[in-house]
Amino acid sequence: MNMLWKRGACALTIAAILTGCSAAEAIDVPAAQSTETTGVSETDETLKAGTIPLTVWAEESDFELLNEMIASFQEHYASQAAFEITLSPQADSNTCNMVLDDIHSAGDIFSFPDDQFTRLMAAGVLEPIDNAEAVSSANVPEAVAAASWHDMLYAFPYTADNGYFLYYDKTYFTEQDVQTLDGLLSAAAAAGKQISMELNSGWYLYSFFGQTGLELGINSDNVTNYCNWNTTEGAVKGTDVARSILNLTTNPAFSFNTDSDFIAKVQDGSVIAGISGTWNATQIRNAWGSDYGAVKLPTFTCAGRQIQMASFTGYKMMGVNAYSPNKQWAMKLADWLTNEENQYLRFVQKNQIPSNSNAAASDAAAQIPAVQAILEQSKYGNLQRVGVKYWDACTDFANIMIAGNPNNISLQQLMDTLTEGITASIAE
Repeated sequence: MNMLWKRGACALTIAAILTGCSAAEAIDVPAAQSTETTGVSETDETLKAGTIPLTVWAEESDFELLNEMIASFQEHYASQAAFEITLSPQADSNTCNMVLDDIHSAGDIFSFPDDQFTRLMAAGVLEPIDNAEAVSSANVPEAVAAASWHDMLYAFPYTADNGYFLYYDKTYFTEQDVQTLDGLLSAAAAAGKQISMELNSGWYLYSFFGQTGLELGINSDNVTNYCNWNTTEGAVKGTDVARSILNLTTNPAFSFNTDSDFIAKVQDGSVIAGISGTWNATQIRNAWGSDYGAVKLPTFTCAGRQIQMASFTGYKMMGVNAYSPNKQWAMKLADWLTNEENQYLRFVQKNQIPSNSNAAASDAAAQIPAVQAILEQSKYGNLQRVGVKYWDACTDFANIMIAGNPNNISLQQLMDTLTEGITASIAE
């Protein structure tokens, strides 16, 4: 199962944690769409006139919002063409498979998460963005990188809401405490409480490796991985990281929990800090009230130094089908659906964090600690670009560490086994 977007199908509930009001009450929605988009020139003579049929593949739960966006698009371009725009339900998690199954029957525009980008781009399905400079300058660099290949933009980013950061109860921690893992553990121990992390998921385990200088990625075959997490050379060795993880898991102030168990323990008061994402913001806010805090991940002690914990980052984007008979208008529509105004509208109505820099910096977004935490953590995040062998290898390794390495396997052997599993052929 794809770990990065396993939670992406759930609508975020950020607006519900705005104190004392609904999202609609708290935020002033622009009365009308701007006449300016990041799109191509209005005088582009390649645009067809007459009736233009277009199909948009997207999550059915977004249809009401998309219909609002489409209506404004049709009104804006009414003098240039008539449009027959059809919304077709397609789960983002399976967009790539459905598109590649029959490219010519796929939507003119389709929504998908960034971990599907490489396959779609390599298959030649994505039409390069014709106003790439404007789109790139409008969105955060990490989202642009997720939609690019060799400096060419192939899709329109529109959300930046999948990732993880630190939640904490301000009753127990100072601002200094939450800067380091050591500080968190010490404060939790003093209070007779615990901090939580779902360590046996490769998605979260990556946080200990991503900023160490050790390498992980997917090979040019887009199937197998390269990884040197077992290296015995360099300033930070694989065993250094393993020792740091074991120090965490054997600390009485640490609690390994699945996502649902994390929330249950927050609610019963036994866990007072934990690593998770925006999908849990409302329940944590309800449990901790005005003491709810959220910040970037802490640093951890490794090889005698403090190293910032990393994260996988996640973005959603819209692509234009390179085989669309109406590519120019499809490009216009995709640009419209993902422009600043409509990303802001998504934030207001669907609580999805914008990739557009201006929309993400709005006063409304600034009110929500979880939004600011994920944006701050993104500076230390990397795109998830791994093959399938990564996940089980990480789970097997983490389970041994969570148990405290009961068989006393040497740390080098553990790292060798982990790396061999990550880099194994898919036939193995």
